[in-house]
Amino acid sequence: MAPSLEAPDDAVRDVLANPLKKKPDLVAPEPEHCPGPESEQAGTADSCAGCPNQQICASAPKGPDPDLPLITARLADVKHKILVLSGKGGVGKSTLTVQLAHAFATNPDTTVGVMDTDICGPSIPKMLGVETETIHTSNAGWEPVWAMDNLAVMSIQFLLPNRDDAIIWRGPKKNGLIKQFLKDVQWGELDFLLVDTPPGTSDEHLSVNTFLKESKIEGAVVVTTPQEVALLDVRKEIDFCRKAGIRILGIVENMSLFVCPGCKHESKIFLDHTGGGRGLAEELGIPFLGSVPLDPRIGIACDYGESFFDSFPDSSACKALKGVVKGLVEQIGLDPEVLLPEGDGSS
Repeated sequence: MAPSLEAPDDAVRDVLANPLKKKPDLVAPEPEHCPGPESEQAGTADSCAGCPNQQICASAPKGPDPDLPLITARLADVKHKILVLSGKGGVGKSTLTVQLAHAFATNPDTTVGVMDTDICGPSIPKMLGVETETIHTSNAGWEPVWAMDNLAVMSIQFLLPNRDDAIIWRGPKKNGLIKQFLKDVQWGELDFLLVDTPPGTSDEHLSVNTFLKESKIEGAVVVTTPQEVALLDVRKEIDFCRKAGIRILGIVENMSLFVCPGCKHESKIFLDHTGGGRGLAEELGIPFLGSVPLDPRIGIACDYGESFFDSFPDSSACKALKGVVKGLVEQIGLDPEVLLPEGDGSS
């Protein structure tokens, strides 16, 4: 069944607009007709009269985050902000984010930033070969790590004392770090800011959407694999995007089939019983950006922090990724022939 197109109710709308609001500490259970202790009407609605919590709810902070104008000003020189989402873990969001970054950065006149919001599982620095780097600070804020002359990265990995330290944080602390990545990092002039997200539709996604809303999100690339188990969660992510007002730039089907690097034989590892990513895109009226085969050499390139485009330019996976990039650029409204170097916009 297709995701709901109904407008979100007041409770959902409030969460989307104010994900960082802390619920007040109440002295009594919420009554039956309570508007919600975090809503704009908390403590002032007619149903609040006589409630023991009325004064607590009325004095709780309300309204938009006061740091939003600072974030908007910091990102004023970032032309295109693109989210990479899925809803499902293990479909290759981070891998695709890195491939998109490398593809855009092949043009020396294009400057790219990658923000890793997967707080508990940061893998972007490893894939870009900057895992051991650290963040430098100045009076102007944090300096991102530069993986290339025109490719900047920001991740919690750069802040960890030890590479294997676990990040055991609740939502508010994650949200606070994401705000710092946007408010305090000197991103400078960027043509693209790619935001890699964790699975789901929760804290990190709500924070990114809220913080970037005023500075305009270009849209989201939704990643899936062919099997229905992945599509189930991807449908939820699409529903989230629609309720949050995020434009979906297209769906990418990752690991569509396995191409043997030796004999070139193709095998479907994940069967698309219900049509896969292409079928989902057609069902929901969303652009389909392309299918990327499962190539072990993509994993090797990520493990060594190398560009797959440079290492295996003639592989079928590389050609498929170039087709995805071309489709994405067209959805943004740019000319692939101008943005991408010759040969990198082929389908």
